[in-house]
Parts: sequence; structure tokens; C-alpha cells
Amino acid sequence: MLASQLINSGFPAINLFDKVSLALQLMDEYDVLHLPVLSEEKFAGVISKDDLLDAEETNLIAAVESSLQNISVKGEEYFLSALKLIAENELSLLPVVNEQSELAGVISSKDLIRTLSMFVGNEEKGGIIVLAVDKRNLSFGEINRLVETNDAYITQLNSHTEGDTGLVLVNLKVNKIEISDIVATFQRYEYIVRYYFGEEAYANELKENYNHLISYLNM
Repeated sequence: MLASQLINSGFPAINLFDKVSLALQLMDEYDVLHLPVLSEEKFAGVISKDDLLDAEETNLIAAVESSLQNISVKGEEYFLSALKLIAENELSLLPVVNEQSELAGVISSKDLIRTLSMFVGNEEKGGIIVLAVDKRNLSFGEINRLVETNDAYITQLNSHTEGDTGLVLVNLKVNKIEISDIVATFQRYEYIVRYYFGEEAYANELKENYNHLISYLNM
């Protein structure tokens, strides 16, 4: 998915010669902490609410021009580039510009979170397994094969390196909710199963709670 596919083109922008009070009013109306700023129809930067609160409301935005952050993304960039910029700079929105530095619109952090949720497959039913694997032994092909031996398939896979151990955490989402057989297969092949979430864990918890209740009633 490209950044251009997430653009909100109806979002307001302010000009360097607008008053601080107008910018604060728009931030409150649209429930954001940032706004794109234009200078002669070109993108000039992003202004934050914190910087505006330190200024006189009757001042022009030009008076706090030095506080503008020159942060934006091109429409043809992958949407994860937008996610990286929003996360690194703690932005409530990210301007999208074209090659002429003209503002095409913005991507709000709320819309990006919704897209990310869809991207990682939260809408789909299934179990989640997190493996901790040494980099030297990491084989996505083998992981996929072991899942498929249990008549299942991977619907989502991502990984990152754990800072304190150096192990790669492989996050799997599979198309089955009952995943005890898959977990057992990984353990049999000496994989470290860091976490798993599926029907089996939930059923075991219900059974344990039920047994506790029966024991209590029989006292």
C-alpha cells in the first residue's frame, strides 16, 4: 500500500501569515496536535501544538517559523515509511507532498493505525505463535513446512531482533484457532515457543476456572 492511498485531502493547512489562534482552533476542531504549514502554496513544515501554546495567540505563524519540522512523505512511498516518520517524531499527522513540494494532503496517525491493524491481519481469525530463534538457525522455509504439516498455513509473518538476547522473534499468525498441535510440533523440533495465543489456551483457562469453582462449591 502506498502513502497516496491513505491521503486525507480535505484536511486543513495553515499559512505562515495566519494567526496562532486560528491554528489552535483548527487543532481543537480536528482533534490533532500538529498542522501542515504552507508558504506561498509550498509545504513549509509541520507545527506542533506545544510550540503554539508558547506563543501569543495574536502572533502570526511566521513568528514561530523556526519551530517548524520539515517532515513529510511522498505519495509514491510505501506506507511503512509514513509509519516510521510518525513513530519517530510522535506526530498526530504526516503531510504528503509531491515533487514540487506542494501539499497533497495528510495521513493521520489514527488512519495509519487502522491500516496497520489490517496489514498485520487482525481482522482474520487465527492463532498466534511467537518463536525465539537463533539467527544462524533461522529458516522461514522450515517454519512454514512445520505449520503445514498440521494442515494449517501462515496468514501473517513478521520478525524482529530481540535487543537483550540477540534472538530473532518470529511472529506467526496461522489460519487455525486451535494451535496446540502446531505448538507441540515446534517444541518437538526444539524451537523456543515464547508465547502462543489460541483456543487451546483459552479452553484450558476456562477448564481451570471451572474446576476451581466446583472445588469451592464442594467445600
